[in-house]
This record gives sequence, C-alpha cells and structure tokens, in this order.
Amino acid sequence: MRGLNQTAGPRGVTGKILVLGDAEQVFLDGPSVDPDRFVLVSDLKEGVTVALQGGFQAIGVVLADRQERVAGLLRSLRGDGSAKLIVLARMTEEPLARRLTGQDMEGSGQPAADGYLVYPMVSTRLKEQTERLCGGAPPAHHSETVLDRFEERMRQLERLATEDDLTGLKNRRYIWEFARQILDRARREGGRVTLLVYDIDDFKHYNDVYGHPVGDRVLKEAALLMSRCCRVHDVVGRIGGDEFAVVFWEDASEKKPAPQPDRRSAGATHPREAIFIARRFRKALEESELRLLGPGGKGVLTISGGLASFPSDGSTIDQLFERADAALMEAKRSGKNRIYLVGAPQADIDTFPE
Repeated sequence: MRGLNQTAGPRGVTGKILVLGDAEQVFLDGPSVDPDRFVLVSDLKEGVTVALQGGFQAIGVVLADRQERVAGLLRSLRGDGSAKLIVLARMTEEPLARRLTGQDMEGSGQPAADGYLVYPMVSTRLKEQTERLCGGAPPAHHSETVLDRFEERMRQLERLATEDDLTGLKNRRYIWEFARQILDRARREGGRVTLLVYDIDDFKHYNDVYGHPVGDRVLKEAALLMSRCCRVHDVVGRIGGDEFAVVFWEDASEKKPAPQPDRRSAGATHPREAIFIARRFRKALEESELRLLGPGGKGVLTISGGLASFPSDGSTIDQLFERADAALMEAKRSGKNRIYLVGAPQADIDTFPE
C-alpha cells in the first residue's frame, strides 16, 4: 500500500483518491504516481477496510477479475456517498463498466458507480475524472507548467495510440490489441468472436474524380454508418486506407438466448448477429444519399468484405485476419458489392437465411 499515513485516520486522507487493485497495470506512469494525491491498495480486503475509514474524494475500483461480485463490492463502498465511485476497466470490460454507471442498485435509484475509465492510462486521467464528477474546475489564474505540458502530451499519445485521426474510429493498433484480448477471453469462457474486414469498392475512383477531400468525406460517412449499425460493445476500426475491420464478440455479462439448431452450413459457424449487422450496413450504404457526390450519389457506395470466426476459422488474430482477407479478395474477384463467409465457396452472406 502506498500513499497512506496509517496513523492519520480519515482526516489524513481527505481529498485523496483511493485505488483498489493492481495499479501497476492501470497507470502508465505507475512508478511516479503522486503519493500526495493517490492511495494505492492492491489487496481487496485491506482496500475495503481503508475505504470505509472515509475521507476520500473518489474510489477507483480495478474491475479485473471481480466481474461477478463487482456490483456488491461497489455497494459496500458506497458508504455515506461522499466519495465518487469510478470503475477502472480493460477494453473488453467496457460494456460492463458502462452498465454499472447506469445500474439501479436494488431499487435505490442510485447507479452502482458514478463513472468509469478504460486503462491503461496516465494517473492524471483519474484525477480529471474525479474533478469532473465533483464539479471542480481549475482556477482561472492557472498557468502552464512543465508537468502540465507532459500530461497533455501523454493524453495526445494515448489518442494517437488508439484512434484514427480522420474517422474517429479505433486504429489498427487498437483493433489488434483488442482482438488479442477478446480472443484470450473467448478461449477461457468458450465464447465466439467474428472478424469482418471490408473495403470500399473502387475507392480510388472517388479520389481521382472528386478529389481527396471528397474521398476523406466518403471514408467518414462509411465509418459513421457502420458505427450506427453495430452493437455498443462491438469494436469498429479503420486499419488503413479505405480498409476497415469490425470485431463482433459475445458479451458474457449479458444473458444469452437458448442456442438455435445448427443449420449445418458455413453460416452456422458465424454468429447470426454479425451476418445481420453486415447486411444492415450494406443496406444503409445503399440508402445513403451521399450528396457530396452530386445528384447521382445515392446508392453508388458499395463494399466488399470477408467474415472469419473464432474458433472455427482460426485460433489467433493473425489467422482470422488472413482468412478474412482471403474471403475479401474472393468477393472482389466475384464482382464486388458482397461479403463472403469463410467456410464455403461462393458463401455470400445474402445466400443464407435470415
């Protein structure tokens, strides 16, 4: 445990932020976390005891492997309600963290947590989140220091490491790391993951005829439409040029319907939701006005893609990308404007039952 004067009692920790869990994996600046601002307790039982002393401005709970009992843990930490509760989650835990911020605890009308953050991150992100939740703001006379510039640079690097600057989607690095994590989870829990890789048909034409600014707007439009079509926990990313990827995965924290009979087809190895969303996206493209292309813009934008699923089509992210890319190329060779499934020749998603 770091940063706590154990003889001071609650008065000695007023205004500090307590972090319960493995802070080393949460904070990029772990070794240099400010002990005057943060109290780090890795042992859960000890951390609850410290939390109940009171006097903290916020309590951050590292979700990690506490998913089954996290709501009860947060309820026990709520106490008199003076400390804000913030869930610290990995990429794959974000859907659960999001629900905890809106979950009614036993009809009390109060959410399980006040907010959440996805890690890894710099410790100042937690401080800023706490200040926002508490309604605080920096003083007007605040002047920039070397530390301020360093923290801003760290935030910029975080965004560069995870986001595509043109579309606002996740970038290739994020998609690769997220897929690796979610595949590890699927192996442990018996889940299923489907990767969709697609690109815009004849995209070079838009750049050549209308110019690169219009081409960029086409990419943004396609990114927005796909984001709207996906479920909240699916991850959409731009992985280069006009090529995109979507990671569809089962959220183990949600109740699942009873399994459907196996249709004994290539489509049976892919979750219905992934095929349904891919179809919905293609329809959205067909109905998009695309006024930036002039009067003839409606319905001209099409995509070709490939779907590959874990575990049937590959056991690693490299294998899934390889198989999905191969299906994408087959879709291109077969006339474009189609999405192929791995597992059967000419397996266009439009050939499978709704």
